[in-house]
Amino acid sequence: MREGSLDAPTRHAIDWNDPDFTDPEKIDAELRRVFDICHGCRRCFNLCESFPRLFDLIDESESGELDTVSSADFKPVVDACTLCDMCFMTKCPYVPPHEFDLDFPHLMLRYRAAEAREGKVDFRVGQLTETDRNGRLAGRVAGLANWASDTGNKLTRPLMERAVGVHRAAALPKFHGKTFAMRARTEAPEVNRGAPAFGRKAVLYATCFANYNNPGIGLAARAVLARNGVETEVIYPACCGMPQLEHGEIARAADAAKRVAGAFAAWIDKGYDVIALVPSCTLMLKFEWPLILPEDAQVKALSQASYDISEYVVDIAKKEGLAEGLGPLPGGVAVHIACHARAQNMGHKAAEMLRLVPEADVAVIERCSGHGGSWGIMKENFEVGLKVGRPVARQAAESGKAFIASECPLAGVHILQGMERLKGGDAPPAGTASHPIELFARAYGVGDSGAD
Repeated sequence: MREGSLDAPTRHAIDWNDPDFTDPEKIDAELRRVFDICHGCRRCFNLCESFPRLFDLIDESESGELDTVSSADFKPVVDACTLCDMCFMTKCPYVPPHEFDLDFPHLMLRYRAAEAREGKVDFRVGQLTETDRNGRLAGRVAGLANWASDTGNKLTRPLMERAVGVHRAAALPKFHGKTFAMRARTEAPEVNRGAPAFGRKAVLYATCFANYNNPGIGLAARAVLARNGVETEVIYPACCGMPQLEHGEIARAADAAKRVAGAFAAWIDKGYDVIALVPSCTLMLKFEWPLILPEDAQVKALSQASYDISEYVVDIAKKEGLAEGLGPLPGGVAVHIACHARAQNMGHKAAEMLRLVPEADVAVIERCSGHGGSWGIMKENFEVGLKVGRPVARQAAESGKAFIASECPLAGVHILQGMERLKGGDAPPAGTASHPIELFARAYGVGDSGAD
């Protein structure tokens, strides 16, 4: 067996229906095996908060080794993992096919699955991750919901902090009364029949964020694709289940996979490509669902047909060539490559896409923003998240670029908050963060702000 990182990492299917998967004794034994290897390596010491917590636990123990660390003290290590997959994909030299067979994120998932089976999912977090329910309800009273969630609201945000544990300073997504799926039914852009890629057909998976929180991402994607001759449809069967997966509710993620894959099956059969608008959702479609349901034919077909939006535009550029009409983005772009985009192992597609813009001036930031989905907005994690993301905020601020972009919309806002902290407590907001496809649409002079 050769040393790690010499072969491409491979992942095992998640055997979540096996009783051993959630057996506390077997989980503890695996935690100790993996943690001891991590202790001897420490390559991930600065990757996220999980590893410093683990190494501090060991270093401060009686023996300075794992044997004198109580298993009860492992929970903070598990809780700090955001399932970003960066240790598995970019750092760990001991992932399969290495004989040590380490998969740190999926071990953390296994621990949480055992907690979920015992009913130990934090009720507050559980309510926050009901993205479809929350999006539907908040969308009906979008103005009121956005007023109440604004960080400047000194009346509601302290109440929200006490009631559901969301830090009063954490920026939260806005809601829209008219979802992307609703707008898509009445606002289909005209397809450019003279574009080199004319004849392509794609169905966009709206994703809960683009659907409820930022329809502008979807409108921009659809406009760019239409300019390039791509016929598009938009569907949104349900959330991909990533918020539930992060908290160990694997059965719910499996249900989402079956529902969404079933909805896309007819489109795939008709020759349509599938494009997801947010990288966390693309990762679920491409990689996580096939590991959860490895025998499901529809899940497998969807995985093989799926693209990230930036990846798809780059694919057009390489195979047929882009339609004319792109203009420069004066002042340049600092683009943050989201962890779940990196975990797709497809390269820096957002940066590749933005470099297709004339006079491109693109600075790439490839590091964790510190947000981690619902993890980063909680009272106990918000300041830690800002600390983890400080290098990203610093790189963005020092880049001097006119535009800040991230493939992960939540990370983009978190980076802006980090930039404000670097300026000082009373500094004005650092501007706005865009999805790369929104900037690409801007370069074409198409798209929409999504405001409604």
